[in-house]
Amino acid sequence: MQIVRSIDELRVALGASHKPSFVPTMGNLHDGHLRLVREAQSRGDKTVASIFVNRLQFLPHEDFDSYPRTFEADCTKLEANGCDVVFAPRETDLYPQPQTVKVHADPALGDILEGQFRPGFFTGVSTVVMKLFMSVFAGKVQGVAVFGKKDYQQLMVIRQMVRQFALPIEIVGVDTCRAEDGLALSSRNGYLSESERTEAVQLSMALRALGRDALAAANALSTHLHALEAKAMEGLRQRGWQPDYLTVRRREDLQAPQAGDALVVLGAARLGNTRLIDNFEI
Repeated sequence: MQIVRSIDELRVALGASHKPSFVPTMGNLHDGHLRLVREAQSRGDKTVASIFVNRLQFLPHEDFDSYPRTFEADCTKLEANGCDVVFAPRETDLYPQPQTVKVHADPALGDILEGQFRPGFFTGVSTVVMKLFMSVFAGKVQGVAVFGKKDYQQLMVIRQMVRQFALPIEIVGVDTCRAEDGLALSSRNGYLSESERTEAVQLSMALRALGRDALAAANALSTHLHALEAKAMEGLRQRGWQPDYLTVRRREDLQAPQAGDALVVLGAARLGNTRLIDNFEI
């Protein structure tokens, strides 16, 4: 397995590849990331994973400086799971000058849910992903990039970006990897205390219950939706959580659902000092 830092080194490492498969990460890897790497292996002729904590997608009060960085352990895991190239740029490698040119998501998709509570987040995500795509896939006829569905809205934003810029990249979404109790795996789970970790599964349970209520409402969903969402949020508040949203949306564009739409339930809530997100397609 090669470890490269600069974009030029990356392009040399991928010079003979006709169809790279790519997994972008911020490191601190868990089994969910490794599942993405294994999926990528089967879809291209050389598997690349990036490790880069992207300052652009953190708000000033968020955890950029304290975000866990476990580079050596990450590389060991990647090599054991068949990764061919690790792209681990320094900030000056990826952003040699201030990144004043940025990619802005469609506000109809990027300014709701996560975008509402973390303004500017999807601009940071879209910009770094575009830059990573240009680093990995420049000069390639085709490529594959693999993302987890846990970041459901992010996956939709990236798919829309690739489609509208006509990039020759297939975007593959992989189902969320979960612990035995149902908690979605996340690098931020490491912030939870022992008691918080036990409690954390309540987010997924609340979303599943909201999904069941939404399906039971069926054709009257639009009438009862606000009350169902408010009930789900209040249930978490009573347990000491601070929910940002628990909501039912149509999968197609994350707008308010109508009868007959394919649905997804999504939630974000803070438990202690840790903000968790999750979702389920229903």
